[in-house]
Amino acid sequence: MEQLNVRSKPTMAIREDSFLQGVKDCVPTLLGYLSIGFAVGVVAKTAGLSILEIALLSLLLYAGSAQFIISGMVVASTSPTAIILTVFLVNLRHLLLSAAVSPYFRHLSAARSGLVGALLTDETFGVAMIKAAEHKKLGEKWMHGLNLTAYLNWFVATLAGAYLGQWISNPELWGLDFALTGMFIGILAVQIASRSKLLVDLIVAASAIVIAVGASVLVSGSMAIIIATVGAATVGMVMSRWK
Repeated sequence: MEQLNVRSKPTMAIREDSFLQGVKDCVPTLLGYLSIGFAVGVVAKTAGLSILEIALLSLLLYAGSAQFIISGMVVASTSPTAIILTVFLVNLRHLLLSAAVSPYFRHLSAARSGLVGALLTDETFGVAMIKAAEHKKLGEKWMHGLNLTAYLNWFVATLAGAYLGQWISNPELWGLDFALTGMFIGILAVQIASRSKLLVDLIVAASAIVIAVGASVLVSGSMAIIIATVGAATVGMVMSRWK
């Protein structure tokens, strides 16, 4: 009877660090990706980009905030050099995201760790950090499942928005320009709730606001956000080490 009970235990359970588990853990963010990707496609189409151009941006750039910015700058007839520089500055935050995730993949080669970081986004980073806080580790296959699911979903969503965007002349009327900000707020709220370090999070948030406002007096808004991100992250790191 004891042998029968042992054999009756489930053997097809999905491992916590498996590719399929990564796909499963990405599911809660898919609805947000669909709405944001759709909004990006609509805004880009309204800005005059072709469906092919939108598809290539989603595949090669794969950055919602940058794709929104590109659409706005195209409408404003901004020079290609200015667009490239602005996108570069906005996406500098990925250095911080990758740096935060890299300790979990130190055992991998540069090429393998590069594959993990290549598709890392704000949203998958948020999911990964929640996972790391719970299990104190991240699996390579799990990250690929998470990242690829989000990547393919984003591509499909932006294409859908690009195709249907020809019938939506005013995306702001539907609040589509706020979709990305709304998702960031949701991810931040979930991450703060899972950390149980409300005081530290509040201090970091207050630091980010103060630094951003102060820096905006001296530099552009985009650069002020980058400075505030680095500064607030430094404050959070020092507080965590100090405790």
